[in-house]
Order: sequence, then C-alpha cells, then structure tokens
Amino acid sequence: MARKIHLIAVGALVVAGIANAQYPIVDMVANKVIQKYQNATCEQLWQEKAQGQGKPKSAEEQRAIEILRSDPQMQAAFFSKISTPVVTKMFQCGMIP
Repeated sequence: MARKIHLIAVGALVVAGIANAQYPIVDMVANKVIQKYQNATCEQLWQEKAQGQGKPKSAEEQRAIEILRSDPQMQAAFFSKISTPVVTKMFQCGMIP
C-alpha cells in the first residue's frame, strides 16, 4: 500500500513537472510574483492594497496577463505555482482570515 502511494506521488510530481515545463512564460511570471510577495513587507503589501491595483502594468506584464487569460491550462499552471507562497504571505500579514 505504501509503495502504491509512493508511486502515485512520484507520478503526480512527474506530470506536474512536465506541465510546468510546457509553459516557460508561466514559470517566469510566477517566479516574479512569488519574489514580489516574498520580498515585500506586510506594510508594503497593505499600502499597495490601499492604493488599489498599485502601479500601472508594463507592456510586458500586460502581455503576460493577456496570455494567461486566453489559455485556461496556463492559468491553472500559474495559479498552481503561486497559490501557496502568495496565500501564505497574505495570511501572515493578516490580509485573509
């Protein structure tokens, strides 16, 4: 039974790795978002939230957003990659219950 669970876990990791390898732009954008949250203080995040969307998006950021909006599989890969670090930081900062 333990061997079967181990094989399933390894298989899931391989599939996840292949899915992420298919979208290098997702990795690039996700890593940028993750770094933003990891490097920001809670005070900085609260200030940005109070200002609305923050600074205007660059042409590169707007293009990445358009690509993510047009491809549901890329969206899923992006959200899968950023969800844990971003939500963890927001929780630590008291931004979500």
